[in-house]
Amino acid sequence: MPGSRTGRPPVQRAVRRPALPRAPRENPLLRLYLRARRAWDRPLTAYYLILGGSLLITVLGLVMVYSASQITALQKSLPGSFFFRKQFLAAAIGAVLLLIASRMPVKLHRALAYPILAGAVFLMALVQVPGIGMSVNGNQNWIALGGSFQIQPSEFGKLALVLWGADLMARKQDKKLLAQWKHMLVPLVPVAFMLLGLIMIGGDMGTAIILTAILFGLLWLAGAPTRLFVGVLSVAATLGVILIKTSPNRMARLQCIGATEPGPGDSCWQAVHGIYALASGGVFGSGLGASVEKWGQLPEAHTDFIFAVTGEELGLAGTLSVLALFAALGYAGIRVAGRTEDPFVRYAAGGVTTWITAQAVINIGAVLGLLPIAGVPLPLFSYGGSALLPTMFAIGLLIAFAREDPAARMALSMRQPRFGRKRGAGGSAATREPRRWNTMRRRASAARSSGER
Repeated sequence: MPGSRTGRPPVQRAVRRPALPRAPRENPLLRLYLRARRAWDRPLTAYYLILGGSLLITVLGLVMVYSASQITALQKSLPGSFFFRKQFLAAAIGAVLLLIASRMPVKLHRALAYPILAGAVFLMALVQVPGIGMSVNGNQNWIALGGSFQIQPSEFGKLALVLWGADLMARKQDKKLLAQWKHMLVPLVPVAFMLLGLIMIGGDMGTAIILTAILFGLLWLAGAPTRLFVGVLSVAATLGVILIKTSPNRMARLQCIGATEPGPGDSCWQAVHGIYALASGGVFGSGLGASVEKWGQLPEAHTDFIFAVTGEELGLAGTLSVLALFAALGYAGIRVAGRTEDPFVRYAAGGVTTWITAQAVINIGAVLGLLPIAGVPLPLFSYGGSALLPTMFAIGLLIAFAREDPAARMALSMRQPRFGRKRGAGGSAATREPRRWNTMRRRASAARSSGER
């Protein structure tokens, strides 16, 4: 090897290796989307969405009922928390019903279908008996229980139609009878029309619309052909037009869609002031309890138009949060109905989801001025124990169905406690692995024991 000019051996340079191509950086939005999709596809997603979403809606509804009902209570010479206490009592009873329904087996739910239907029909007929039935806001659909407590049997008719209709369609599917249109319609449609007739005798068209939506939901889940849908829808639409045309009150409500002025005789007063409440709320609202419209300007502020007060006090952020909770609840119900192999679970979950979603859309649409005011409460949110109790029982149904999914059942059985010793962890204290405490004190003690000073 030849030497250099200085006589020293030349320095051998290291051979450069070709640089490896760098891995492309992962898009953070894509990573977030994939993580959210994995979480969305977990077995317990529907279970947690139903449980968490319903509880959040109920708790927020209690807060808004307390805020929206104080002025109404004081105007009636009642304590400011009068309506809140009644709603809180109904929510406590409803929570017990929810827990019971979520723990009941599917067979017991099916066994309760006929007793609940018979009880609902009896109470709905009892409403028309003089001296027992009560008229509230022009509708004869209440029964006095004594004192300030009343019950609206038509609310339990929704639950009865869901359970009985789901059991009926499941038994017909097991016998492979749903391929014939007469078995798909009879006796489901006649019984549904009987319930609708009992409701319409009292003049409650809003509840009748919800029952019609449940009926169509059950027929759609059963795979009814298009011509069958068109036929039933034509009959329902014809009856609806006749009932609207023959009632000046319903015609006035229909004319208030999109109204921006109260109109002659203040016929659109409630609809317009609902829009005023939403408009004055802005993005983040005027603050909890600071609503102006609830001071006698907005009728039914704590019942049918509680969404307007929510928009005024909590703003666009509050109303979007409520919409997101209802959307999550609806998605979870559809997921439960779509992933089950049990026909009763599919029909019942679809019926409950149709019920809650349709009622929320009708209530919110009326507050926004997009639909006529139907007089139906916002599910789990508005004041009214008669509406809250069957709805919370229906939520318990969805929770029970979500738990019955095989993947969810396995995930629940394998779930480890967050605190304390894990399940199945046995052995004595000497055989168990000691805990590692990464504290500065222990690291300092280890350094001194190695001979360093």
